[in-house]
Amino acid sequence: MEINEQRHTAEQTLRALVQKSHRGPRDLALTTDQRRPTPGPGEYLIRVGAAGVNFADVMQTHGTYGGGPQAPYVAGFEAAGEIVGIGPGVESPLPLGTHVIGTGPGAFAQYMTMSAPGVLPVPSGWSDAEALGLVLNWATALAALKPLGEVKAGETVLVHAAAGGVGQAAVRLARHYGARVIATASPAKHDAVEALGIGDVLDSRRPDLAEEITRLVGRVDLVLESVGQDTFRTSLSVTKPFTGRIVVFGAASGEATVTTHDLVFTHQVQIKGLHIGALAAAAPSLYRSLLTEIEALIALGVYPPGAPHVHPLAEGPAVLRQLEAGQTFGKHALDPWR
Repeated sequence: MEINEQRHTAEQTLRALVQKSHRGPRDLALTTDQRRPTPGPGEYLIRVGAAGVNFADVMQTHGTYGGGPQAPYVAGFEAAGEIVGIGPGVESPLPLGTHVIGTGPGAFAQYMTMSAPGVLPVPSGWSDAEALGLVLNWATALAALKPLGEVKAGETVLVHAAAGGVGQAAVRLARHYGARVIATASPAKHDAVEALGIGDVLDSRRPDLAEEITRLVGRVDLVLESVGQDTFRTSLSVTKPFTGRIVVFGAASGEATVTTHDLVFTHQVQIKGLHIGALAAAAPSLYRSLLTEIEALIALGVYPPGAPHVHPLAEGPAVLRQLEAGQTFGKHALDPWR
């Protein structure tokens, strides 16, 4: 296989975080002897500048992420970095040296491969770390609000886990589209959410959460649900009957259930599931339209450069444990060269 490479040709092994079992982040370990991947047909080889940390990474360490890798595997799937190799069959390839953001297997490493059609150039003037979240967090928030959530100006949107990467993006976007936003987060994270320009930030664990939301805004038009067990019943009870929508894209606190009896007799709401990777695969034109809109949002200044908390690669297991315990806010990233 002919591979065009700009540099680093002598480096055949790399530093990486390898998940050795499905017993959680405690079995995620730093190694220095992983073989550098080779780009296959339609792929780029990427020198990773920064890798994004997501709750899906936590789920994968437990083997509970649908379609996730089987241990042992190089962890991580979101990264930004430089194109240093091009596999065969890439149509209209970006030049070597271009910095891109995308997803692929083994992002918690110095090198990884990405499918060429799924990458986007890092916005001009942005660092690799600042671009993290573009194809995952912001695309998920936008999909939840627009094509699935059908948000309209003047509607009320409830955003759970509003201090997280998707949550903060959703708050910014919902306000941009003219919605009133009410958010939930743990008390230690309220300042981070209020800094986004909203005043209605509630403790996600208060026992009267549903009653307080109803007191403040009545029933809501749209709920962005990523917490699961701890908030799902609240989401059902505060959503407007028939016209209200709940978009579900995570279950950080555990699985929640809803029955047909619930939907017919108690909570007559529209529930929609969202997995951004599945959406990209099943509806590629819709996914590309999301990325096009995100590029416009960047140009308008609605989507500013990210400001992730960047950690050395060796701290990855600790960061995942903190994320699992709900002790993080905002976007977190790993630098595989530190």
